[in-house]
Amino acid sequence: MKIKTLIVDDEPHAIEVIEQYVQHFPELEIVAKCTNAIQAFQLLQQSKVDLMFLDIKMPGLIGTDLIRSLKHPPKVVFTTAYQEYALEGFDLNAVDYLLKPVSFNRFLKAVDKVFELYKINPDKTVVAGQPSKASDHVFLYLRVERKMVKINVDDIYWIESLKDYVKVVLKEKVLISKQKISLLKELLPEDNFLQIHRSFIVAIDKIDSYNAYSIELLGKELPIGRNYKAESHKKLKAM
Repeated sequence: MKIKTLIVDDEPHAIEVIEQYVQHFPELEIVAKCTNAIQAFQLLQQSKVDLMFLDIKMPGLIGTDLIRSLKHPPKVVFTTAYQEYALEGFDLNAVDYLLKPVSFNRFLKAVDKVFELYKINPDKTVVAGQPSKASDHVFLYLRVERKMVKINVDDIYWIESLKDYVKVVLKEKVLISKQKISLLKELLPEDNFLQIHRSFIVAIDKIDSYNAYSIELLGKELPIGRNYKAESHKKLKAM
């Protein structure tokens, strides 16, 4: 079953965050993205939507008023930076309420509630940061060109930021995905990975050597950024 999903937010970055998170769940299908509630209202008159990630405080029509205006609203997960709207959101039978900035772990809990309503038992291997039932390995899916590519997290050596893209370096190949490194960091097991620079996250168990200024793995030397030195050295000494 595909849950047809709509994202509504007046902040492009907020839409991007939710969109990146949604892509890790094949059960969720994004049918549209709207930057205001009026646009979303018009779309809902014409298209079937099962689930809506909806910002509350937007110019013009606010999210809660949008829900009140619908005779048969879809299931909704409210997203907002304003905690005072939480009670009102739950009064409208919201599935969940996400406070910005939305972490992946908190988003995962909201999606779990949605799946419970639809009686969906997802394949846990598609959710980054969660163990599969069959093994202790952790997997994540990355969009590479037009495909979602499954990656065993244990195979990652390092991740490099390329502006709006990331380069994921495995032992045998390199993958390029349109994803920001800050979002990808949320999806990785924090005990196994270390951000040493604003542009680099490395797998701790793959490090061959290090000094005060750089680390080396797979024959490549990567710099340790000034703002990351204290945390990097603390974690590296504990290896």
